[in-house]
Amino acid sequence: MVLPDGQLLDALTALRKDTSGLDVKQLFIGAEGQLGLITAATLKLFPQPTAHATALLGVAGADEAIATLNALQAAFGDRLTSFEMMSEVCQQLLDKYQPGALPFTAPWALLVELSDSGDNTSLQERLLQWLAARGLGDGVLAQNDSERARLWQLREQMSELQKRDGPSIKHDIGVPTSAIPAFLDACGAALQAAFPGVRIVAFGHAGDGNLHYNISHTRPGNAELFADEDAVNAIVYEQVHRLRGTLAAEHGVGQLKGHWLQRYKDPAALAVMRAVKQALDPQHIMNPGKWL
Repeated sequence: MVLPDGQLLDALTALRKDTSGLDVKQLFIGAEGQLGLITAATLKLFPQPTAHATALLGVAGADEAIATLNALQAAFGDRLTSFEMMSEVCQQLLDKYQPGALPFTAPWALLVELSDSGDNTSLQERLLQWLAARGLGDGVLAQNDSERARLWQLREQMSELQKRDGPSIKHDIGVPTSAIPAFLDACGAALQAAFPGVRIVAFGHAGDGNLHYNISHTRPGNAELFADEDAVNAIVYEQVHRLRGTLAAEHGVGQLKGHWLQRYKDPAALAVMRAVKQALDPQHIMNPGKWL
């Protein structure tokens, strides 16, 4: 990292363990360029998995989705490498712009993937046996790489299809995985009370507790969508905060969420951040005018 005073801070170690003081490189992760410039990184590479078992499953609700996640983790451990959720509204968008692409629709669709060494056949058989024993209502198990790619395409198209469908108020939120059903219920009810007929497009990386929780309709005709943005954000972020979540799980605070961070971030944490900023960049020359 190049510091604001021109010093080069070299943390390019490949050590797995080091307790010789503070791990200062962590300060620069999430700082969005406000403490210095990262110029190089050391990465750990792993062999590509040679086997995959990929399935699209349908469940009746978010509670069942998280119960399925927990059961998969108990059965397969770290072989479970992906667990994605797509709401019924997401599936309706897929059906609108990609007719016939979905093998079924359900209140929630789950994209599940196991990865391991070895060959696909044995891993797929294990997942199939597990699914059969669990008795899920709807499900499709990819039989080859092309079918796997088609299932992933359903999930990966969501952002683009939502853009095609019109503007939306976007949220990149995270809550503890176990709290996802409570968040969806409480936030959905609060938004519905404030904006009857609201349309919520929710999807994301449920295995990480990270949801893309987007509001694409607040009023008839939707002409006032962005006029309602502050009110929508207040409802969403209040529910996230109540469940000890985060308003920026993947994409950072940026220029649009700074005032929300001041409202919901722990005051002591903000004080520490400001102290670090002042110590490293007293002239405020690094990415000035942002949330610190």
